[in-house]
This record gives sequence, structure tokens and C-alpha cells, in this order.
Amino acid sequence: MRIFVAGASGVIGVRLVPLLVAAGHTVAGMTRSPDKAAGLRELGAEPVVCDVYDVEALSKAVVGFGPDVVFHQLTDLPDRVADIAEYGRRSGRMRDEGTRNLLSAAAAAGASRVIAQSISWELPAETGRAVTAAHERAVLQAGGVVIRYGQFFGPGTYYESAPPQPPRIRIDDAARLTLPALDAPPGLTIVVDDRAI
Repeated sequence: MRIFVAGASGVIGVRLVPLLVAAGHTVAGMTRSPDKAAGLRELGAEPVVCDVYDVEALSKAVVGFGPDVVFHQLTDLPDRVADIAEYGRRSGRMRDEGTRNLLSAAAAAGASRVIAQSISWELPAETGRAVTAAHERAVLQAGGVVIRYGQFFGPGTYYESAPPQPPRIRIDDAARLTLPALDAPPGLTIVVDDRAI
């Protein structure tokens, strides 16, 4: 399959891309940072430098690649967990406008499926819950798959040395357990591992 991964340079994207390539798929990896393009090429993806908020460039990139599947692994989060509250608006915009733009580009490209990242825990703020619900609803109405991940832990995550409270999932396991979504029916799937650690 031809698979377009938006958010390919993120913490899960850099793990997902090589798994997709190893499975024999042709992968385009989108990042908004030109500095990360070479790294995506090394992972086996065709790098695409594009901002999800540039609707015209995004549509051109997705249509030009001609994907069967579009992965939405885009986030707008800070490097430090302590700064998350300050990024609320940015994260909300990604879930709202970013999702809308990516779904539109996927439809224009004739992609048969969109698989989008979400969360399996309850956000404390009402606005965050509303944005997450709208994000999931948009993907599901487009016939896509929503993956509700537990909180990531392991190398490169907010929780490198100790796991967070459940729901949670090791980042490498999260990437590996994302692959079955390629064949899952439209709807919700949950990727967590809350066994004793």
C-alpha cells in the first residue's frame, strides 16, 4: 500500500514509519520541519515538508503522493510535560483545524482510509474534552479509524524513566500495535497496556 504519515517525525511517527516500510509499504512521511526531512529519508520514507495549516500545499502533497491510507499522527505539544497547559490552544487547533485539513486532503487524494491518533484518558478541561470528541467524530464520519492510545512512556516521551498512571502504553509497543489498524473496520480501537510494570 501507499501510506502517507502526517506527523512522521513525532515520537510515534519515527517508530511507525520503519515498521510500515519493513512490511513492504511505500511511505511518505510529512513533517513541518525541513531539518527532519533527512531523518525521515533514512527511515525509508519519502520526506514531505509541509504545514497542515497550509491547505493548498497540504492538498497538493497528499494528492501528489496518491495514498491508499493516511495516518494522522500530528500533535502540537511542548517538549516538557510541565508546559502542556500553555499549549492547550495550539493542541486544540491541531485536533480541529489540522484534522479538518488533513481529512479534506485525504478525500481529494481518494485515500480509502484515514487512521487518526487520539487519547484514551479523560482530559481535565471541558474544552479539551470537546475538542477531542469533535476530532474523533470528524474522523469517524469520514469512515476512518480512531486509535485511542494510552499515555506513552519510554525513550523520547514525557515518561522516560517511570511509567505514568494508567491508561498507558510503551511507545514502541504503541507503534507496533498501530499496524493492525490498516485492516481494522472503521471505528474506535484502543491501544493500552495496563499490566503491572
